[in-house]
Amino acid sequence: MFLHVQRMINEIVPDEPDPAAANALQEGLGGQFGEMRTMMQYLFQSFNFRGPTAKPYRDLLHGIGTEEIGHVELIGTTIARLTDGSPRYTGKATKPVDEPGKGGATPMADALSMGNIHHFLVGGQGALPVDSAGNPWSGSYVYNSGNLVLDLLNNLMLESTGRLQKCRIYEMTDNKTARATIAYLIVRDQAHENAFAKALESLGVNWGSVLPIPKTSAEQFPEVKKLLDQGLQSIQYTFSADNMSDAAKLYRGASPSNDGTELSTAIMPEGTPITIAPERREEFSPGLDPELLALIQATAEVEIKAAEGNAP
Repeated sequence: MFLHVQRMINEIVPDEPDPAAANALQEGLGGQFGEMRTMMQYLFQSFNFRGPTAKPYRDLLHGIGTEEIGHVELIGTTIARLTDGSPRYTGKATKPVDEPGKGGATPMADALSMGNIHHFLVGGQGALPVDSAGNPWSGSYVYNSGNLVLDLLNNLMLESTGRLQKCRIYEMTDNKTARATIAYLIVRDQAHENAFAKALESLGVNWGSVLPIPKTSAEQFPEVKKLLDQGLQSIQYTFSADNMSDAAKLYRGASPSNDGTELSTAIMPEGTPITIAPERREEFSPGLDPELLALIQATAEVEIKAAEGNAP
């Protein structure tokens, strides 16, 4: 079973909205090599795993798959932030979101010319389970052969291709919100490359000489370099609340990326506080009317009084 902690796995850096960048990020969410696929692929591989003596491999898959749930949350929320408040505004501390339709302007005019119109038309200025061309995410992307070596090879290819695409998206935008999230995912993809390479090495398949794949200039991206200097590419999270994961039996020793770091495991990252976005009135979202708000408040007050009455 899973536990949910109300913290984001990485900080979402504030910047101006950028619907075009949001649409590029949709590839990293719902594309063939995106976070939704890694989440589902690794979790299904761990759910279907056979062979109790190979438990460290199952635990490695389960831990990475659980982390990918956090990545889906991160990239989905980032997409929502990049569409939130469009058309563009100059953000202020006292008024972080524009007033749609101010001065007689058409509230969502940019939806017709920037990014993916479905972000506005269907998603209420939020992320969708689609790729950058609007194609729905498909369960047929998931690879689960039942053969450990084949699965690990496919997983390594998946992480490498996903990292390549994120490096390309990084080069497409200078938006701070987009780049902060992309940089984090680039580094974590490398950590997962290391994990699957180390697992393959333990089975006699030596991938260490070719990592990281692809060879890119990502290490020169300032946001990426900051995370690499922290060694984030060489830490694997188990997300094992009872600390019963055996993933550390595989994720240890010198990094296959040959960057001079040692691999290590931790239960989970500290994360950052989650901020709920403001309402978008022009989207009729969420559209809470005064009567419903009054009912919610009255119900809350009754529940608080009941809880206080039952308190020791």
